[in-house]
Amino acid sequence: MIFGVVISALVALMHWYLWKRLIKDVTRKGWVRRAGSLAFVVLFLLVFATLTLGRGLPPEAARWFTWPGYIWFALAVYLFLVTAVLELPRLALRGWLRRRPLEATATTDAAPPVTPQAPERTAKPEVNESRRLFLARGTALVAGAASASLVGVGMANALGPPDLLRLPVPLRRLDPVMSGLRIAVVSDVHLSSLLGRSHTERIVRMINETEPDLVAIVGDLADGTPEDLGSAAAPLADLAPREGSFFVTGNHEYFADPEAWIRELDRLGVHTLRNERTTITRAGATLDLAGVTDVTGVNQGDPPDYDRALAGRTSNGPVVLMAHQPVQVDEATARGVDLQLSGHTHGGQMYPFHHIVSLAQPGLAGLSRVDDTWLYVSRGAGFWGPPVRVGAPPDISIMELRPESS
Repeated sequence: MIFGVVISALVALMHWYLWKRLIKDVTRKGWVRRAGSLAFVVLFLLVFATLTLGRGLPPEAARWFTWPGYIWFALAVYLFLVTAVLELPRLALRGWLRRRPLEATATTDAAPPVTPQAPERTAKPEVNESRRLFLARGTALVAGAASASLVGVGMANALGPPDLLRLPVPLRRLDPVMSGLRIAVVSDVHLSSLLGRSHTERIVRMINETEPDLVAIVGDLADGTPEDLGSAAAPLADLAPREGSFFVTGNHEYFADPEAWIRELDRLGVHTLRNERTTITRAGATLDLAGVTDVTGVNQGDPPDYDRALAGRTSNGPVVLMAHQPVQVDEATARGVDLQLSGHTHGGQMYPFHHIVSLAQPGLAGLSRVDDTWLYVSRGAGFWGPPVRVGAPPDISIMELRPESS
């Protein structure tokens, strides 16, 4: 409840600021300003309904207002950011906006007699209204054009096909027999009222075309329950890796019904690694694929248990750990995990929020090293909230494992 109140207050303040800069400052009193003010009230209510009701209703019922609501929300965020940056030139031109009143000039040849009088107060500079309107409207035009361009490009990125990334990963304990083993990593699909069955079908088709040995779905599959989104997830049954498809929970599963999703995925042939592991064998060589629940599961009696997931290992082969959040790599490193596969960050999704995400997670996107553990963070194949990705295109990643010496 507290989180909802804070978010509502921030959204309201953002709309008030935009109304002042984009409506009040660029119009004179009259029907145009009244119409613009009413439109901003309606848009605020649309965003409020989208953020509070969008996940609670069936996709068919929510779709008609979540699409315009999230698109306007993204546009409002960039309008706010660009307009805030443009406050700097506005301040620099503050003197240009003011003029002093014209001084009275003598109209007679003879100077009037000088009479003692009280000293006059210096007249305050007056605002040049035409210049003020010109600057306000120019600022609004620049902010609108820049924001619309960013959101347009961001929507094309978010709704288009994910990038297919291929990365070789050297593992120090990988037997040469296992060299070339391919793991398709996909995270943060986020099925919802905005992303449905066709989104899943495209992901499955792209993965199958790479002919992977394993598929690792690293959490946040859906923003809702199987009852509402089961048909959207159904194409996952068509995944055809040689060694199987595997899933670990993300934080969004715990916002809905994780137990129901685990049952549904099992029915579709996707096995959930719930603090457990499986061993992949090839010509006598082995690789352990383990998975832990998301840290959000702590609040629902389903916390990640790394020791349980890695217990009973009898081989010296490498360990690949599926864990939704990159921050879980500290536990992985302490237990000698060779490679951790994660998602959660969306690569920041909308620049400049990359910088905020980087403060909370040890990896934003891509492959990095944490002590002796490789950490790979997928940007995700979907999106959360606005259907917009700026500076963080969606991806599906094919990890090709190789011995470290090769």
